[in-house]
Amino acid sequence: MKKALIIADAYAAVYNEGLIDKIKQKVDLYDRPYKSGEIMQNLGVLSDCEIMFSTWGIPKIDRDFLRHAPNLKLVLYGAGSVKHFVTDASWDAGVRVCSAWVANDIPVAEYTLANILFGLKRGLQNARTYTESRGQQRTSMSPAGCYHSNVGIISTGAIGRMVISLLKNFEVNIKAYDPYLTEERAKELGVEKTTLEDVFACCDVVSLHTPLLAETRGMITGKHIDSMKQGAMLINTARGAIIREDEMIRSLKERDDLFAVLDVTDPEPPAPDSQLWDMKNILLTPHIAGSMGNECYRNGLYMYEECCRYLDDLPMKWELTREMVKIMA
Repeated sequence: MKKALIIADAYAAVYNEGLIDKIKQKVDLYDRPYKSGEIMQNLGVLSDCEIMFSTWGIPKIDRDFLRHAPNLKLVLYGAGSVKHFVTDASWDAGVRVCSAWVANDIPVAEYTLANILFGLKRGLQNARTYTESRGQQRTSMSPAGCYHSNVGIISTGAIGRMVISLLKNFEVNIKAYDPYLTEERAKELGVEKTTLEDVFACCDVVSLHTPLLAETRGMITGKHIDSMKQGAMLINTARGAIIREDEMIRSLKERDDLFAVLDVTDPEPPAPDSQLWDMKNILLTPHIAGSMGNECYRNGLYMYEECCRYLDDLPMKWELTREMVKIMA
């Protein structure tokens, strides 16, 4: 049996005892999982490891790490982005990398859907008005509601497409902006391909799903937010730096009819003196859109299934390449 090791600070959140027992039936698993700091003090245990299971809190797979792990062939990462630990050295050494990014995308899409539906009901604005008036004012504006309202999706990558699929259960019009989206693909998805400016100007809710790249940093400006419809909502579950924060704050101060739900910020969390904490038309959540609680076990299961495919010499479903990682979030 191939030698395998679990290394991650948060391994218990992803690989529960039942799943570890299943992994042991497939590979020769080390006697116990190691946290990242522990493994750096016990590098000798890496010498015959071929398969590495991990999740949040993984050590960087750099040249020094690989010097102690000469037999490492596969890293199974039970979380999303791998940018913080894969290196040119790991790619050059031929180490294959799989990620549970699709499993992690499911709760992000579900979180987004919940906020879109609540946003279409103007839920946060009306809750504020109702509370502040002690029930004397029931609504702050006429709710958009779901029926034939416009929902904007910025970026039709994996999460954007998943949100679009979930929205098919509701009678909404979906406008999408993605520079790589073709008219043919838009038709297949059942969305209207449009410009970034049109998404903001015409939609009742706008949801960001753009990866953070050099060309997307700061792509959402104050002018985009200024142009939003009365009572519209902006949702960001992507990366905080995609929005020009100072311009967003200025826009939302001038337009208190608008609302923003921010699960990500830049920096994260915001600085203690950031105005984001005190603005009544901003809802901050602590990066909870991704897998949490029981959802994390799905990440581990996906990586166990990838391990089985690897052992059976079958094509793996969630393997990443150097080129793919460059354009991922």
